[in-house]
Amino acid sequence: MPRLSAVSGRILIVDDDERQRSALAAMLSDCDFDTQVAADGQEALERLACFSPDVIVADLVMPRMDGFELLRHLKEQGDLTPAIALTGFGSMEKALSAVHDLNAFWFLEKPVEPRAFKILLERAVRHKRSLQKTAQLKRDLSFRGVLGDMVGTSPAMQQIFSLIRQVAPTSAPVLIRGESGTGKELVAREIHKCSPRGDGPFVAINAAALPETLVESELFGHEKGAFTGAMERSAGCFEQAHGGTLFLDEIGEMPSSTQPKLLRVLEDLRVRRLGGKHEIAVDARVLAATSQELGTHLREELYYRLSVFQIVIPPLREHKEDIPQIADVMLENLNKKHGTRVTGVDAGVLALFHRYDWPGNVRELRNILEHAAIVAGDGSIELTDLPSPALGLSPGPYARPSHGDHDAIVLEPGQPLMKLEDAYIKLTLQHVHGNRKLAAGMLGISLRTLQNRIAALREETSAVSPGP
Repeated sequence: MPRLSAVSGRILIVDDDERQRSALAAMLSDCDFDTQVAADGQEALERLACFSPDVIVADLVMPRMDGFELLRHLKEQGDLTPAIALTGFGSMEKALSAVHDLNAFWFLEKPVEPRAFKILLERAVRHKRSLQKTAQLKRDLSFRGVLGDMVGTSPAMQQIFSLIRQVAPTSAPVLIRGESGTGKELVAREIHKCSPRGDGPFVAINAAALPETLVESELFGHEKGAFTGAMERSAGCFEQAHGGTLFLDEIGEMPSSTQPKLLRVLEDLRVRRLGGKHEIAVDARVLAATSQELGTHLREELYYRLSVFQIVIPPLREHKEDIPQIADVMLENLNKKHGTRVTGVDAGVLALFHRYDWPGNVRELRNILEHAAIVAGDGSIELTDLPSPALGLSPGPYARPSHGDHDAIVLEPGQPLMKLEDAYIKLTLQHVHGNRKLAAGMLGISLRTLQNRIAALREETSAVSPGP
């Protein structure tokens, strides 16, 4: 007969029949198991206060507290210790119920066959070890600089991870602040994933990207015929996020007329669709984000309601030591997306990245790496793989003028601030090949603000241009 593999572990046997629990313990006398016994579920819970088993073996029918109640209690407490249910002849339905409904590892019929008992115990112990290893790995990864899709071993990023772990289990509103491109939505998604609502919906809305006339419809929903074009009933973001999380990005762009209505929903947890007659109860945790100072943009009471807990994300220029690790994770994802086989970033490229101030933050880094990964295809990313504007990356936030470059920014005392801002907008637009959305993100302003500045620039140009 082949010898069973040696697996050690701690076993708690729970059975009201003294002869039965003694017999089960005796079966394990030649194995490397630390075995303790209990007469019923109540005594088992008392044992668990000072004994941490790898497997619980429990009879389903017992006085005081039976096996079902014991398993139910363990499930409610989030205890993942594998449990083997013992059942009498003809009670297969009860045993399957314990496995299916109460997360028992498996079941055995009495009388228990010793070899089957030992094999099942070994499998259950290995399962417990696997659960422990997975949990430890998750803890280690978070402390070593990885939290979900976020990366960073710098003190600044470790502080962000710590704040996420603190606030995620609560229901408190969170205000996430940081320059555009720093990853505010990533932080919001990690808070959601790590929260008790993690299995619920995550709904994101960008206040800056919506016309003012549609903001309330998007937030609160509308009934058919509520306004011109409302051809059917539509649930708003609060309803869609019921049981989960609603992320309000660029909250500072929220129209002032909508803010009192938003505040009321946050306080009452009830919404009324546009054109509706009845209020609807909603259960959605609200996370908000902004890339600007909110002092003059939000009503004071709404600001305080949203900022019960604040997380400020540092710009990439303040934690450049994280760039190599961030780049590795980004390239791994880009390889999956584009079918490339890029293995890393050349030392010369990393040196260039460390000299740059990254006005577009992590988003800009990803865009540059995506271009470079497609060009390189495989191997390491080199300077020649970078997009051409990136080759002129400079140590500071302003470009150095090159020969014949009349639009470059030159820092000289006494220049009007508006002129410098206009020149920087032009330079950024050139850098992203005219992509206004990306330029707005890099500049830390809304797309609407950028478009207004471009229109103003055109008017100024027209005003000074000589007539035909």
